Amino acid sequence: MEYDVIMIGSGPGGYTGAIRCAQLGLKTAIIEKYPSLGGTCLNVGCIPSKALLDSSEHYYNAAHTFAEHGIKLEDLKVDLPQMIARKTNVVDQTTKGIVFLMKKNKIDEIHGVGSFVDPHTIKITKADGSEQTITGKNIIIATGSKPMSFPSMPIDKKRVITSTEALTLQEVPKHLIVIGAGVIGAELGSVYARLGAKVSFVEFADSMIPTMDKTMGKELQKVIKKLGADFYFSHKVTKVENTGDEVVVSVDTPKGEQITLTGDYCLVSVGRRAYTDGLNLEAAGVKADNRGRVEVDDYLRTNVPHIYALGDVIRGAMLAHKAEEEGTFIAETIVGQKPHIHYRLIPGVVYTWPEVAAVGYTEEEVKQEGIPYKVGSFPFKALGRARASMDVDGLVKVLAHKETDEILGVHMIGARAADMIAEAVVAMEFRASAEDVSRMSHAHPTYTEAFKEACLAATDNRAINM
Repeated sequence: MEYDVIMIGSGPGGYTGAIRCAQLGLKTAIIEKYPSLGGTCLNVGCIPSKALLDSSEHYYNAAHTFAEHGIKLEDLKVDLPQMIARKTNVVDQTTKGIVFLMKKNKIDEIHGVGSFVDPHTIKITKADGSEQTITGKNIIIATGSKPMSFPSMPIDKKRVITSTEALTLQEVPKHLIVIGAGVIGAELGSVYARLGAKVSFVEFADSMIPTMDKTMGKELQKVIKKLGADFYFSHKVTKVENTGDEVVVSVDTPKGEQITLTGDYCLVSVGRRAYTDGLNLEAAGVKADNRGRVEVDDYLRTNVPHIYALGDVIRGAMLAHKAEEEGTFIAETIVGQKPHIHYRLIPGVVYTWPEVAAVGYTEEEVKQEGIPYKVGSFPFKALGRARASMDVDGLVKVLAHKETDEILGVHMIGARAADMIAEAVVAMEFRASAEDVSRMSHAHPTYTEAFKEACLAATDNRAINM
């Protein structure tokens, strides 16, 4: 079989790109290693983690805020197996939806491990050992990423686990030690903290979510600390050992001392690595960098002109929606269109509760680059809508150019921040000023009023409700 496009990998970037290729009239095949489509995101990442995050927040509210709302409950308890079962059902529905989309768009779906035979030929080794060979005029590598680990913290998938196993636990840990307080660690750590686990975060950096604006990390720490979590910042893990029923974690403190933490589970969330295992890139002559990422140019082409790559397997943020944009970008580039991606305006979200969301420059970045700026912020506790729902934690922070007032960055922590950040993306895509946003009518009462008020605060300190 010969195709116009062969997509290797069916995650958000892969299936989105395949659909766009088919829409543009290209004969397309998609290869997936696992039985279900959707990649990490739909199967063991974005979707299942959000299902558990929502379930844990419902339980936490039932236990801690329902009484104040006038809702009285008795014998409240966590049924974790049911939570996991609901999560699994959500995943099944979502992945079946991708199968439907492949059929709708007449995309050939092939399951097995895809590897290069030569620059145009892909061999698919199936689960039963049989092989199939197909050729493509264009090939797109969308194989994603896998959790990272280090020799000092060997993963056994029983007591020492990754995010994948954390989504299938059948008991609430008594003490969950989370190595890494970035996005994944913060999200899954907060799930089990809300369900009653003692959670300890050990982080090599000096704050939570260290790649985001420092204000967000400080605010998120305040919120998660209310759940009883402990934090060990600027600490280095030297050893993780499964002793049977417990995990012992040895840690170096900033003072050079060594301490040990003991828990029943240890979640290792120290980042992810590009996944190209078994692809046989050498047969196609495709180059990878010293971190294993496929090298691409500004058009997402590898050093072999008809082979492209996208998503977690290349440089940049490991985000499902970044991969989706890149899938569309490559499809349109193949047919001669002139698409664009503004990487600075791809938002990042942490799905704790409250949520954290950001787009554009952080305050640390504008300082480092010497850009003249001003700051406006507005707390959720000053919002009528937030008080009505008892979601008063958080704030919106707007960075604007000191001379032109153009919005440079928006950082939010609060209820529905993941949805609210889209307004900031739209504003910044059209290079709006803080005053532009402040003069747009925002429905009252809504959480998005916090963005307007922060823009007012950035515009000559004009916030109305603070």
